[in-house]
Amino acid sequence: MKKLSCLILFLSLASSSLAVDPSSQPIYESFLKCFSNQTCTTPDKLCDVVLPQSSASFTPTLRAYIRNARYNTSTSPKPLIVIAARSEAHVQATVLCTKSLNFQLKTRSGGHDYDGVSYISNRPYFVLDMSYLRNITVDMADEGGSAWVGAGATLGEVYYNIWQKSKSHGFPAGVCPTVGAGGHISGGGYGNMIRKYGLSVDYVTDAKIVDVNGRILDRKAMGEDLFWAIRGGGGASFGVILAFKIKLVPVPPTVTVFRVEKTLEENALDMVHKWQFVAPKTSPDLFMRLLMQPKTKNTTQTVRASVVALYLGRQSDLMSLLGKEFPELGLRTENCTEMTWIQSVMWWANNDNATLIQPEILLEREPDSASYLKRKSDYVETEISKEGLSFLFTKMMETGKLGLVFNPYGGIMCQVPTTKTPFPHRKRLFKVQHSMNWKDAGIEAENSFMEKTRSFYSYMAPFVTKNPRHTYLNYRDLDIGINTHGPNSYREAEVYGRKYFGENFDRLVKVKTAVDPENFFRDEQSVPTLLTKPSMR
Repeated sequence: MKKLSCLILFLSLASSSLAVDPSSQPIYESFLKCFSNQTCTTPDKLCDVVLPQSSASFTPTLRAYIRNARYNTSTSPKPLIVIAARSEAHVQATVLCTKSLNFQLKTRSGGHDYDGVSYISNRPYFVLDMSYLRNITVDMADEGGSAWVGAGATLGEVYYNIWQKSKSHGFPAGVCPTVGAGGHISGGGYGNMIRKYGLSVDYVTDAKIVDVNGRILDRKAMGEDLFWAIRGGGGASFGVILAFKIKLVPVPPTVTVFRVEKTLEENALDMVHKWQFVAPKTSPDLFMRLLMQPKTKNTTQTVRASVVALYLGRQSDLMSLLGKEFPELGLRTENCTEMTWIQSVMWWANNDNATLIQPEILLEREPDSASYLKRKSDYVETEISKEGLSFLFTKMMETGKLGLVFNPYGGIMCQVPTTKTPFPHRKRLFKVQHSMNWKDAGIEAENSFMEKTRSFYSYMAPFVTKNPRHTYLNYRDLDIGINTHGPNSYREAEVYGRKYFGENFDRLVKVKTAVDPENFFRDEQSVPTLLTKPSMR
């Protein structure tokens, strides 16, 4: 059956009536020949790996991990070829063959790329899909618990595999189970244990990467500079991440979660204001995320503020703690639920009945599910006054659908040097995510909602970091700067690079220049090279 499908593909490529880019056929043939030679595999066995636009698998494979519907339209740019890698050798061949044809390569693990940088380009390009390289090996006898995690694995799969081997261990990473591990970890990675344990990259002890020459390098082979760079500097600027080795962290047998909601009429302003003084400074065992969005209640516009929390301990201790530190929250026993850590993972993934369902739900990938969205981010280092918050609430109601998410730092984050990894934001009070979602298709709706998002971003400016206005790499935002990779490449990159990486930008540039001097691994916001190759320190 496989040979028959391949024969159909080859016959279809010979047809002149295909509704595909006619220039892609010779490119595909050249790439396939190179790929076949590099992998010592006959072309008829590569039909489910090397997918030209004419392949029946091309569109389903491409769409499977596009999570932003803005980039999932008939007019969205499409790659000439999608490579659905099934092995490390496929990744090596992809790098070498793409480079030999002088095309741009985009690498995608989970597709939760807010501005589509991992699968969209305005230049001719290929997409390397890593979703099949999802193997996870947990070893509880190693260093108190470790795991090798393929770049294409999802965070849900990571948590599930850890739970299968140990009920007393977890990993500090994101709360969305369909996020790909490769992009999440290489961009820094954080979740609801950030105040207790820090970032995901703080627990990466080894990695495997395919470099620009097609070599597979581990930590020892790549050296400490490159190993530093891919733990928060984004892997796509330096090579293709194959896997990370992570160290697991202990979790208690019982954790507590809660959700408390208040509107402006229920003193939400007082609660939000006090949150700033408590959430970043309370016990590291407690993470309280704050969500705010405009709502209409009884025909009156208001703002609803929700505190969603994980406490690594018992409910009684949590009640005692917040009764003293945060009476404005008004936490009651009935707001809280005790559960296991793996159940809390499911609860945070919007499964309110987490104590009644099985962890296998974390294995669901939800392919080809996308919504129209735009995200932006900020960092706050000084508490916002009540007057400032009231101003923001008014602007939120005027804007309409936009929501804000405040994520507190503090705890262990304050104790780690900002240069330990490329992630420079550890000393901030909290991170802000600007969140806009809409359902209407079309460029008119997109322009309207994008304009509203950008307007609110300008209203936020007085309350966040300045010179530069910092932002989080994993909340990719092309509004803050794009690199055209021309003669001004470094200057263009410095605009967004300082916002993402602060003082660590300079070291990232040196690493990039040393390991990829010809700038093969590039995208709209990649780390640039210097004109002269620096000596590594």
